Amino acid sequence: MANLINIVTNAVLLSLLSACAVTSSNTATQPAKAIPEQRDGSTINQLGKTDFDRMADVEVRENTDSLRLLMLKLYKRNPHELQKSTPDVAEKMVNWVFDGKAQHHYKFAEINNLQSTAAIFLAFNPEYKGDRVLPFIVGLQTMLLKAHGEKTDFYFTDNIDPQHIYNMARNIEIAAWKLSNARDEAGALYLLSNEINDKESNLSFEREFGKMIGRTDLYAIALAEKSQRFISRVVQNLGASLFLPF
Repeated sequence: MANLINIVTNAVLLSLLSACAVTSSNTATQPAKAIPEQRDGSTINQLGKTDFDRMADVEVRENTDSLRLLMLKLYKRNPHELQKSTPDVAEKMVNWVFDGKAQHHYKFAEINNLQSTAAIFLAFNPEYKGDRVLPFIVGLQTMLLKAHGEKTDFYFTDNIDPQHIYNMARNIEIAAWKLSNARDEAGALYLLSNEINDKESNLSFEREFGKMIGRTDLYAIALAEKSQRFISRVVQNLGASLFLPF
C-alpha cells in the first residue's frame, strides 16, 4: 500500500506542479508555466502540513487560477455579458470577483446570492437576463470551495472527503458540457467559448477545463489511497446535466 500511495502521490505532484507548453493548429507555442511554489514555504506554517495538505493547497490554487482565466476569456468572447455588470474592463471585473472575496464572500445580489450548482443553472436559465458569465464562474468557484470544506489552506487536522473531490471533477465536466451545448430558444449558445470553423480553431476553453478535471481527479485518487476510502465512480450522462452532490 505504501508503494502504491507513493506512486499516486508522485503522479499527482507531476500533474499539479509540472508546466506544459500548449499548441494548436493556428497558434504559436505557449511559454511553459512556472512551477507553483508555496507562498509560505519557509514559514512555520509548513510544519503543520503533510504532503497531501500541500497538494490540496496547490490543487485549489491552480483550479482557482484556471477559473480566473476562464472568466476573463468568457468576457473577451462575450463582451455584451460584461456590459450587463460593469462598464469597466474585463480584468477589473475578474479581480473584483476573486480578490474581493473577503468582502462579498462570493455572494452577489446581481445573481440573487446564488452559489454552487444553483448559480450554474441560473447562467443557462432562459428567463435570466443578467450577466451569465458571473453566475457560471461563481458557481464553479463556490462548488470548488464547498468540495474542500470551504477552505483554501490545509493542515494535518483537516479531513477532506475524496468522494467530494471526485464528484467535483464530474461536475466540472457537466458545467463544461453545458457551456458548449446549452442554447436559447432561437438555437444560439448562451455563452460563446470553443470554436472550430474554416477560419478559426479555438479549443482553449476545453483545454483549461481539462486541466481542472485532471488536477481534481488525480488528487481524489491520491487522497482515497492515502485514507483507504472507497470512491463510488458514477457514470454521468452529460446531456442530463445532473450535478453530483457533496
